[in-house]
Amino acid sequence: MLKVLRKPLISGLALALLLPIGGNAASANETRSALEVPSISERYENSFTIGAAVEPYQLEGMNGEVLKRHYTSIVAENVMKPINIQPEEGKFNFKEADKIVKFAKENNMDLRFHTLIWHSQVPEWFFLDKNGNPMIEETDPKQREKNKKLLLKRVEKHVKTIVKRYKNDVDAWDVVNEVIDEYASNDKGLRESPWYQITGTDYIKVAFETARKYGGKDSKLYINDYNTEVQPKRDLLYNLVKDLLEQGVPIDGVGHQAHIQIGWPSIQEIEDSIRLFASLGLDNQITELDVSLYGWPPRPAYPTYEDIPESEFESQAVRYNALFELYEKLGSNISNVTFWGIADNHTWLNDRAEQYNDGVGVDAPFVFDTEYQVKPAYDVIMD
Repeated sequence: MLKVLRKPLISGLALALLLPIGGNAASANETRSALEVPSISERYENSFTIGAAVEPYQLEGMNGEVLKRHYTSIVAENVMKPINIQPEEGKFNFKEADKIVKFAKENNMDLRFHTLIWHSQVPEWFFLDKNGNPMIEETDPKQREKNKKLLLKRVEKHVKTIVKRYKNDVDAWDVVNEVIDEYASNDKGLRESPWYQITGTDYIKVAFETARKYGGKDSKLYINDYNTEVQPKRDLLYNLVKDLLEQGVPIDGVGHQAHIQIGWPSIQEIEDSIRLFASLGLDNQITELDVSLYGWPPRPAYPTYEDIPESEFESQAVRYNALFELYEKLGSNISNVTFWGIADNHTWLNDRAEQYNDGVGVDAPFVFDTEYQVKPAYDVIMD
């Protein structure tokens, strides 16, 4: 999924040069709780909101307190995805999603919805015809057209039901997620998911149009994807969005997942991408930010968190410093920066590290460690 570049060799001296004079450079040897240091969201309140992805269990205890101190926006990591919201046709399950909505309301936080339509974590019933047969296997043209209409009706009902329920609670909707695949066989780089194989791009149009219809003119609708910074994916997404806008599809912004690495992509590529989509009059949101310690694939990985040397955190801090300098510079084009987690004790990157290292491996992508202590990355983004 991600390409690899060699990581720069950054010394502790380089990190010290980034830190304010007077003591923060000593943070590597100090223990400072996330609850004892200034708020990240307050630091950037004049530029963009700061968010975090959460699971419902993280709304309580230490996680909940860190959320309330440092973040003014939250998004569900999993419980608002199609397979969790509507696991069976017509049977919507809002229990876990409602917990996140309630927390956001009680703490005056913005709420992102992730995600209405995705090719992954989607129940199989969406793509079965009325007789229970897989739609993509249908060869009869007339039946294929019936299947297309049926699937689009299902898209409309799914989006309508969710948007009507949460229209007054959600500030930004990831309407469709990861619709570009630069390795696809078609010349437009459209992901050849069941959605695409059955409806072409009509599922995208119907999803956005339905979200606008039931969310109202003030709803903020985003198309979200990963590797939006690099070619050819960046231009494939740009071409799709430009074409949809010309057709009148109501897209308000682009979500850049930003699952990135210490050495990839370049800051210039990130800037070029944000400026490119802003040139269409669109907002940009950084929706799933984490900075992996590894290239691609993530091997070898450190077997435990304690095995990670401080020099890795220093290199990561240099990367975070450059990122947030750029985000702040482009603040007029960016409305939200969301980390895909709260602290290093919960990250999907650990699963990926294990997958590529025989079941043993950890990553450390955030600015707070596994004990909610400040990492060097925190100090540099706060400077």
